[in-house]
Amino acid sequence: MKKVAFYTLGCKLNFSETSTLARTLEQRGFERVEFNQHPDIFIINTCSVTDHADKKCRKIVREAQRINPDGYVAILGCYAQLKPQEIATIPGVDAVLGAAEKFRLADLLSDFIKEPTGQARVYNSPISEAVDYHASYSLNDRTRTFLKVQDGCDYPCAYCTIPLARGQSRSDSIGNVVKAAREIAARNVREIVLTGVNIGDFGIRPGLEPSQDRETFLDLIRELDEVEGIDRFRISSIEPNLLTDDIIAFVAGSKRFVPHFHIPLQSGSNQVLGLMRRRYRRELYADRVAKIKSLMPQACIGVDVIVGHPGETEEAFLETYHFLNELDISYLHVFTYSERPNTHALTIKPVVPGARRAERSRMLHILSEKKKRFFYEQQVGKTATVLFEEDVENGQMQGFTENYVRVTAKYDPLLINELKTVRLSGAGPDGLMEAEELPETFPTLHV
Repeated sequence: MKKVAFYTLGCKLNFSETSTLARTLEQRGFERVEFNQHPDIFIINTCSVTDHADKKCRKIVREAQRINPDGYVAILGCYAQLKPQEIATIPGVDAVLGAAEKFRLADLLSDFIKEPTGQARVYNSPISEAVDYHASYSLNDRTRTFLKVQDGCDYPCAYCTIPLARGQSRSDSIGNVVKAAREIAARNVREIVLTGVNIGDFGIRPGLEPSQDRETFLDLIRELDEVEGIDRFRISSIEPNLLTDDIIAFVAGSKRFVPHFHIPLQSGSNQVLGLMRRRYRRELYADRVAKIKSLMPQACIGVDVIVGHPGETEEAFLETYHFLNELDISYLHVFTYSERPNTHALTIKPVVPGARRAERSRMLHILSEKKKRFFYEQQVGKTATVLFEEDVENGQMQGFTENYVRVTAKYDPLLINELKTVRLSGAGPDGLMEAEELPETFPTLHV
């Protein structure tokens, strides 16, 4: 029995696919082990959102070589689709699989035997051939699962390589997603995070004609809300132009969907949004935030924002900063723009110097901490339900409230995978929040 280890770089979607690929190999008789347990085979699922992600891939390959110089190393994922020949030249790499091939991993590499020539085997079709949908979900943590409901993207954003790496937008059927959710519930998972590249675009299916009635994301969440055994559904990220009033209203009144939204903004300047080829303007974004807060005042709202995109002047950045500062949001995910081959952004001038990009990133990270601290302070005195996870560090365990407030507590095995009700009592200068014991719960907690 050969031992196989997986390493995942990038997004929740990658984690769901890695977990599914691992189960496929286990069903074929392979033994899944940790990366440092001298596996015979290393499978590395890559991201290529930034240059940093590419460098991480190379580092993981070197680590695999150190652990087992004779180990078989296969690279798949977005980086593998975009730069297969470049990856094939990395010392120690034995196989590269693109987007249309990665789910055929077990068939294409069934022997996992190195080539006598030492050259890597490359399986990489044009991205136009990545048209099939492959259902996936993670099972790495029995408390929370990432459930893939959509893949690919039809949005030609100027800075993004995802359409080149994952292909056109395509989805599962509602029936299949609900079936998967029930399978997950049977494994005692309490929370499911819906994930995809552009999940608001749910409903495009292989073989479905444009003229046929199309299922929608709203249809999907209505059906999932009826799935017994899952306490919480969380929407990972959704484009503001696809986050409709009906979706917001449904989440506000649902039984299982939590008041937590992650909504990409990318820029608070309409001029830069135009350069980025985004499908909305800041006015619509502000309206989405206001709508959420009007129905769910304690909702957590996370924001993606890119700094240093070509054409982002100092005035445009300050417009973004002030726009975010005035929005009733909870935290930021800040990305520093990096040049990606074959993207429209490379043609846009002026280019923002690296030092300027870094300074703008620093400013928004500080703003994010202020926003998060203020959001936590608003929770003081509120009653919340915490779902505790099994990760333990320094004798402490962690969990999240419905609206994504992080809670830590002294380790207690009885709390793992349990929903417990607490009262959040006070936020300290370090950002931690104490939680009072409620009847039949547990002693003082910290957030």
